[in-house]
Formats: sequence, C-alpha cells, structure tokens
Amino acid sequence: MKTSRESVATSYNGYVMLLVLVALIALLAFVLPGMAPESGASKGAKILFVGSLVFSVTAVLVISAGFFMIQPNQAVVITLFGEYKGSERTEGLRWIWPWMGRNKISARAHNVHSERVKINDLRGNPIEIACNVVWRVRDTAQASFDVDDYKEFVNIQIEAGLRTVGSRHPYDDFEGEEVTLRGGAETVNRELLEELNDRLKVAGVVVDEAGLTHLAYASEIASAMLKRQQADAVIAARAKIVLGAVGMVEDALTKLAQDDIVHLDDERRAAMVSNLLVVLCGEKDAHPVVNAGSIY
Repeated sequence: MKTSRESVATSYNGYVMLLVLVALIALLAFVLPGMAPESGASKGAKILFVGSLVFSVTAVLVISAGFFMIQPNQAVVITLFGEYKGSERTEGLRWIWPWMGRNKISARAHNVHSERVKINDLRGNPIEIACNVVWRVRDTAQASFDVDDYKEFVNIQIEAGLRTVGSRHPYDDFEGEEVTLRGGAETVNRELLEELNDRLKVAGVVVDEAGLTHLAYASEIASAMLKRQQADAVIAARAKIVLGAVGMVEDALTKLAQDDIVHLDDERRAAMVSNLLVVLCGEKDAHPVVNAGSIY
C-alpha cells in the first residue's frame, strides 16, 4: 500500500486578499456606476462597461469563496481534483483558489476512555479490562488518505491493542515470578503505549499516554478467584509465621545453652520445640500448665 506523507501547502495571506475584496466591492459600489455609458454612447463603451462589471462581480465571488480560517492546533488538507496538494497549519485567515478542496483536521490531543472488554489473561482466566488513551494526529495526509475514517480506526485499534496486551500477562501472581496486570502497572502501560503506536502509525496518529483504568475478574469467576486469592494470602502468611517461629525457637534454644540455664536431652528438646511452635504458630491464645514438681 502506498503511504502518504504530509507536505506544506501553498496558500495566501487571507488578510491581504480581504483588502483586495474590499477594494473590488468599493469599485462595484462607487466607481462603476459613475462610469456607466449614456444612452447614446458608442457600442465599444457599452461593451467595456459590461465587461468591467462582469469581471468585478466574478472577482468578488471568486475571492469570497477562497477564504478559510485555521485555529491553533488545526490543519487543513488541500486537494485539487482529488490530488493531494499539501497541508496548511498556519494559524489565522488564509486564502486559496475556491476550486481547491479543503478538509479541516484537528491536531489537538484527544482523550478516549475505552469500553470494558472481556478477555482471557495468560492463564486463561476471563477478566474485564479498560484503558484510557491520549492521542493526536501527527501526519494529516496519512489520517486523510491512508485509512477510511481515522477516528473509527483509532477506536478499533485501541480495543485490539488492549486485548493483545491483556492476554500477555496473568491477572495476579502471588509468587512474584511474573509481571502481572494488577501488580505490573508500569510495565503493562508501557507495553500498551508501544502496541498502540505500532498499530496507529499507518493512520498518522501518535499516542502520548496509555494506561489501564479498570481491571477485574469476570463476574462468573469473581467469587471463586476471590476465594483463591484469600487462600493464597493465608498460605503466604502462614509460611512467614512458620519461618519466624523457627527462628525464634532456634534463638531460644541457643540462648538457654549459652547461659547454662537448663540442660535438655534430645527428647525433651524435641518436646520443647514442639510446644514453642504450637504456641507461636497457633491462632488461639495458649493456656500454659504450671508444673510445681520436678520436670523429671
């Protein structure tokens, strides 16, 4: 496919042409009536007067039809009988020949909040996801001629890019080994930005910002996944508690041996370790039993 490239169009200062238009109108209103030939004037004088009148009226109509205004961050794509003649970005009043086509395109930033779409993440779990995208037209020629409707094209490609990036990563990962949609926002947003720029460059559109605004499990599995998250959280918390308890027991036994407080054989050491782990890892408060006699 042939790719269009933006070029600078040739247009004229509209304020100068406005002065010319005012001068022609003044000519029609004040000068030509005084030049009107008398009834007995020669045929040549009449022809000259009629010709001047027709020329002035035609010039007024042609000049009046050639004006157009360009606002800040706006461009006008100019064509001549279907052929691209360039884009004009100069702000203010401009003028071109009236038979040249003019199509205004906004070069301002557009903010699009996508609809929520349902996709499958890397592990096949159905999720709902949405994003916010800030984009603008960089090349007006590509936006006008390389795609049919560049705004509709942008909206479709945003959804397609969101689906592609969302399926690359799992929703969550308690082991911390993968980049997740929930925990790796910076990485995911960067990938989404690169994906959209790659898809939209054919339309002359550049994406300045892109980021996820909604992320959730689909309703049909939300309850089950919540239970799974709770179970994973409990397991992770228990593992941390056990590791901490083992360290505390080890420190206690080392301290007892160093300070020569009590001497324990292997059997009683094992019993003490078991009792301490039960106390430290149990969810309920321990109820100690006071032994008033000999431990033996």
